[in-house]
Amino acid sequence: MPVRRGQWPLMPESKFVPGDARGTCRRWMLVMRLAVVDATSREVQGSSMTTLARVLHRPLLPILLALAGAHLLNDLISSMIPALYPLLKEEYSLDFAQVGLITLAFQVTSSLLQPIFGYVTDYKPLPYAMVAGMGATLSGVVGLACSANYLMVLASVALVGLGSAVFHPEATRMARHAAAGQQGFAQGIFQIGGHAGYAVGPLLAAMIVVPHGQTSVAWVSVVALAAMVLMAWTSARYSEMRSLQIAAAKHRPTGAADSSLPGRPLLMAMTVLIALLLSKNAYTAAFTSYYTFYLIDRFGVTVQVSQVLLFLYLVVGALGVIVGGMVGDRIGRRRVIWISILGSLPFALLLPYMDLFWTGALSVLISLIMASAFSSILIYAIDLVPHRVGLVGGLFYGLAFGLGGLAAAALGLLADQIGIIAVFRLCAWLPALGLLTFLLPRASSGRCTLQLPPMRS
Repeated sequence: MPVRRGQWPLMPESKFVPGDARGTCRRWMLVMRLAVVDATSREVQGSSMTTLARVLHRPLLPILLALAGAHLLNDLISSMIPALYPLLKEEYSLDFAQVGLITLAFQVTSSLLQPIFGYVTDYKPLPYAMVAGMGATLSGVVGLACSANYLMVLASVALVGLGSAVFHPEATRMARHAAAGQQGFAQGIFQIGGHAGYAVGPLLAAMIVVPHGQTSVAWVSVVALAAMVLMAWTSARYSEMRSLQIAAAKHRPTGAADSSLPGRPLLMAMTVLIALLLSKNAYTAAFTSYYTFYLIDRFGVTVQVSQVLLFLYLVVGALGVIVGGMVGDRIGRRRVIWISILGSLPFALLLPYMDLFWTGALSVLISLIMASAFSSILIYAIDLVPHRVGLVGGLFYGLAFGLGGLAAAALGLLADQIGIIAVFRLCAWLPALGLLTFLLPRASSGRCTLQLPPMRS
């Protein structure tokens, strides 16, 4: 008769023949075999469900730490470009406008391609594409070391931007799926790698490239190769994790992940978020592109000293982004956006009138406060449209690069007219745009919940 899992076959007494020893032995062997199979099946099923529960309810730190490491290496290479500006300016006799165009070539390339790549990968995720993107970055690094003219510098920098365009949307998706609902914590871990990379890049340039010349940039290719290896490992682990998550989603009811806002309020919220991103990235562009020039013109420091102060400004941001992410999980993204942008306004207004010591101290304080702005804006935007993680991640990373590039170019033109010191005094008012946070709806500022929309692995 048919036997279900967990039910042993019982032999009816009427069919049991004591003298039939061979038949009795066969029956008991069948009973014991089914018992062993049932126990093994229950053990495997329990182990599988334990793994699924762990995937669903706890952030996967190995994947998050690997993404942070890949982000560090990617942004380390990117951040070396602004650190090379004094060297390139002298080598090719550039003015501030041409320096700004180098930033524009890098950031606009990323800005245009990231939303497109994010949109495509929403329908067909391509985790291993990060490795190919880092291959483009490797080509840009080698080209920058061998550049013979200004146009080749622009082309090489654009290739580095292409690598960032491929990396950020897919890495944002990975971090969100590995977060288990703690989106601020996960984005904090992921972005702390980027901040650390941006901090280490100028320091590495000061120690290696500035003393040995432009050709020494070729040594950075070692960093790109290491990043390709780490990204390949991360992509493999992520694919395994997503397979478990999709299997787990089949064992529980799922709802459509949809925005709680209708069309017009959603568009209004996105517009406000983009304006806030503009204020944050324009002010940050003034520091990443021109802070070294400001310190040299204002206080007469050497290039190495100015890059060390830029390193301090950038490295403190790594602490701010993780703290801001964890606080955002508790008090909501909207409040963190208030604090991170508008809270830096009084210190930004004071900075252009301070001496060298207090300029360095205030720049560190501003970086600490403002660091969590981007992660909070990004998570807030993704929570509005949770089924388009790649598109929203690519759009906001792209806007971050593009708006920063446009701001850098505009500030370079302005610096040629009124001087770099006057530019920093004008930029001090940019955090005042944080007042626009008042227009953001409160409904989406709460704590995030884990949502696994039916997406392809």
